[in-house]
Amino acid sequence: MSFNPAKSFLTKVKQWRIAAILAFLHCAFLFPVHADSIARIWNEQNLDAIRGDIPHPPVHARNLFHVSLAMWDAWAAYDPQAVGYIHNETATAPDLEADGVDPEDVAAARAEAISFAAYRVLARRYEGSVSAVDTAFNLAQQMASLGYDVSDTSIFGDSPSNLGNRIAESILTFFLYDGANESGGYEDLTYFAINDPLPLEEPGATLATIFDPNRWAPLAFGDFALTQNGFQADLIQSFQGSQWWQVRAFALSRRDHQDDPYLDPGPPPQLGGQGDEEFKDNLNDVLRYSRMLDPENPATINISPKVYGNNPLGQHNGSGYGDNPVTGEPYPDNVVKLADYGRVIAEFWADGPDSETPPGHWNVVGNEVSEHPEMVFRISGSGSIVDELEWDVKLYMAMNGAMHDAATAAWTCKRVYDYGRPLVMCRYMGLWGQSSYADHPDPEIQATYDPEGLKLEPGLVEVITSQTAAPGQKHEHLSPYVGSIAVRTWAGEPDDPLTEAGGVEWILAQDWLPYQRDTFVTPAFAGYVSGHSCFSRAGAEVLTLFTGSPYFPGGLSEHIETAGSLEFELGPSSDVILQWASYYDAADEAGISRLYGGIHVSPDDLPGRVMGSQVGIEAYHMAKKYWDGSILSEPAALEFSYDEATATVSLSWIRTIGLFDKLQSSTDLKTWMDLTDFTRAEDIQGQFSVQVPGMDRNYYRIVRSATGL
Repeated sequence: MSFNPAKSFLTKVKQWRIAAILAFLHCAFLFPVHADSIARIWNEQNLDAIRGDIPHPPVHARNLFHVSLAMWDAWAAYDPQAVGYIHNETATAPDLEADGVDPEDVAAARAEAISFAAYRVLARRYEGSVSAVDTAFNLAQQMASLGYDVSDTSIFGDSPSNLGNRIAESILTFFLYDGANESGGYEDLTYFAINDPLPLEEPGATLATIFDPNRWAPLAFGDFALTQNGFQADLIQSFQGSQWWQVRAFALSRRDHQDDPYLDPGPPPQLGGQGDEEFKDNLNDVLRYSRMLDPENPATINISPKVYGNNPLGQHNGSGYGDNPVTGEPYPDNVVKLADYGRVIAEFWADGPDSETPPGHWNVVGNEVSEHPEMVFRISGSGSIVDELEWDVKLYMAMNGAMHDAATAAWTCKRVYDYGRPLVMCRYMGLWGQSSYADHPDPEIQATYDPEGLKLEPGLVEVITSQTAAPGQKHEHLSPYVGSIAVRTWAGEPDDPLTEAGGVEWILAQDWLPYQRDTFVTPAFAGYVSGHSCFSRAGAEVLTLFTGSPYFPGGLSEHIETAGSLEFELGPSSDVILQWASYYDAADEAGISRLYGGIHVSPDDLPGRVMGSQVGIEAYHMAKKYWDGSILSEPAALEFSYDEATATVSLSWIRTIGLFDKLQSSTDLKTWMDLTDFTRAEDIQGQFSVQVPGMDRNYYRIVRSATGL
């Protein structure tokens, strides 16, 4: 399929119009219509900064996490039990009596410290954004609307603003060299793609550029390329976030090989190797999803929680709930056209409803849950009711710790396995031919056999023969390509997405495009595992644990996509109401949406969900230890060895990043001697070796401290 510059320009205009609307809506963040907590206000500023930047899920997950830590450390400074993650100091509300404010007004002091801490981190992190000027202005305006002076930059003194500035300085300094290469513009100079860039405008050149169809290939665009939210992108893709395997995690750990995945699902199926048949079947699944996107097809699907969702972890075969598990009332049916459903979820979950990327999207979900009138602010669903600020700072710490670790875990797999995308798989295999029949009675079909070809499936993947290309036959329009492979799928973005739908028809396999804009096509990083699946399940686990229930308030959450509101093409044909009973249902739909959108194959999605589950659970329990202070008393497991030949003691332990620890020894468990000074953990592995005869008979322990004192 050829590219149409006029069509792409229309797409750009459409995107610019959306950007203008978002800029207008942003004004609402400066003056909230209801009493948002100060943490919510700065979380909204963070989300808006993401929407005005190049989509980069790992970077934005990192920024969300670090801003959340800044707000948590500021809140914790005024709490006698809580432990800060990076910056720990005890603060008290200043004497503000001269201004007519109660001296005990801790809330005012907290709000000021949180604001300065969040503002400083956000201002630094987005100073290189493509919308840097607008973002800087919005952040400064937010401070002014709250009555704070951004020129107050001092880190010395006892005021809440000084505390906030110190916290921001600690966060920014500590994480500057965490492996993300922030100072180098998040570039990775150590990754080199196995495959040459695949020229989208020259499908026939695929075989000359793809040396290994199992590995990721950058795409090469013709006239211009756009990000999903309408910003200009490089014409040749670079692997986004390939260095994230080096980034320090929040709750995950790996001790043996520091370049291995944190959570290893094992290798995905390989064309021509282990799992060859599964590889081919997986691609046909994606093509089948693409074929479902035909607005002319009357097929329908009931997406009511009554019969849809409630999947076991890592599967997509749930049969719903019957009645609402919260209210006991029956769910009504929700029957929509299958093509409308597939197109709606492909666009809705693409990078978040307003381009805040998946990590930001789960912050949006969390915020909507928090503001639901039925939500009671009892953390974990039990205990006393907390105020909105405590609820928010703790939710953001857990949620964005999970988003940060989901990025680290998923992108480590992407780097290690470097797995390809359906676009390259289809074009490569389609050019080789078909792999179903080495011996076929029709010589035209037999001649197309190649073990690395597509798997034939009637009505989906077929050989164009002189008979099928004859006048009046299904491949007539492809008659110049007798002997090639055709697929019946979505035909591509129409010339005018505002008034036309691409529809489904027989096209050359070598021309296939996923259900995306043809100025974007597919993300600029490897497929395995799906970031959407990992982020989403991690977010769902955090919300389940934090609220004490896997279900949305009232057992139902909805999103309405009105008729004609799609961006990639005309549609849906009527309103579509997406419905989820549980956070898991929403997460699973985010995962399967990437198959409808042609971005992932099933092995990217389902293991990603399993990985995200562990990420979310571990992040929540790690965050909780800072909330109640138990992180300081948690015992550290020591591994001990003694080499008698050299009289060398070797010890290793898992450190808690951000905190201080020291190693002590004793011969009687009463008197302890320091073997090391307190040092701040910048990586997870603690090690100590010393040559001291007889020390194999000693006892050893790790002592933690929040401040190193």
